[in-house]
Amino acid sequence: MRWSSYAEADGTVRAAVWEGDHLHPAPAGTALVDLLGDDGTRLRAAADDALTGPAVDPATVTLLAPVPRPPSVRDFMAFEEHVVTASAAIGLTVDPLWYRQPVFYFTNPAALRGPHEPVAISPGSAAFDYELEVAAVIGREGADLSPEEALDHVAGYLVFCDWSARDLQGEEMKLNLGPAKGKDSASSCGPWMLTPDELPAAAAMTASVNGKPYSAGRLDALHWSFGEMIAYASRGTRVVPGDLIGSGTVGTGCILELSRVHGADAFPWLRPGDRVRLEVDGLGAVDAPIIEGAAVRPLRKDLA
Repeated sequence: MRWSSYAEADGTVRAAVWEGDHLHPAPAGTALVDLLGDDGTRLRAAADDALTGPAVDPATVTLLAPVPRPPSVRDFMAFEEHVVTASAAIGLTVDPLWYRQPVFYFTNPAALRGPHEPVAISPGSAAFDYELEVAAVIGREGADLSPEEALDHVAGYLVFCDWSARDLQGEEMKLNLGPAKGKDSASSCGPWMLTPDELPAAAAMTASVNGKPYSAGRLDALHWSFGEMIAYASRGTRVVPGDLIGSGTVGTGCILELSRVHGADAFPWLRPGDRVRLEVDGLGAVDAPIIEGAAVRPLRKDLA
């Protein structure tokens, strides 16, 4: 099953299941997260009911993030090729700790964008980047899960893009609290959530900028599985329906990595007017224009 959320012309938000190229909405007032919380029975029943009703042409509505406001977004760094290549490009080796445990950071649920929504460059950034990822959507609550148990808590998967201001990120991470404003302005996902039974294990992952191929990888190149990532995320706490668990960047899946290997002239940072397309087999594509960001407003006069 493929499930999306969309906004009608009057702003009404609906959850809907796909049949071919059309959407069949759930009853008004039903959000996708409302259909989660069990082993998938509720989602299947809602799909059966929705498919008996009228279809909606997706061209007449605005696709949103499938879970427009997730309770939390944890983004991991689970593809070894990306970690090794990006580290080597700046003369570093991978910390052995990365092979002993997965690592993630929390990003901003309020900054989630739909698959075609414009993405503004972070204020003050001159090194704006995309990250080609897949995210799992948590379907039911769990705590201190094993990797095997964790997979039973996944409702589906979707394309995820962690937009990154690399210059801001590099500066603020010197203070040892991780990325904040470097990754705070936007994340994009969608166009739908695909249930686990339909996800190709070796799904191809590609990215292009202005139609030029940039990134190419495969989902089965993960070093840390989604079961392991979710189990780690649930350790000592809980994951809840609607939480997003990002895979991190696939190998070659961002300009930071590509430019350090092949040169900035071949892979320049994103600029207003660029269009980025991130596609994963079975999961569809995020296809978003890049626009000018807001000007920086100084915090103090002496810091202007």
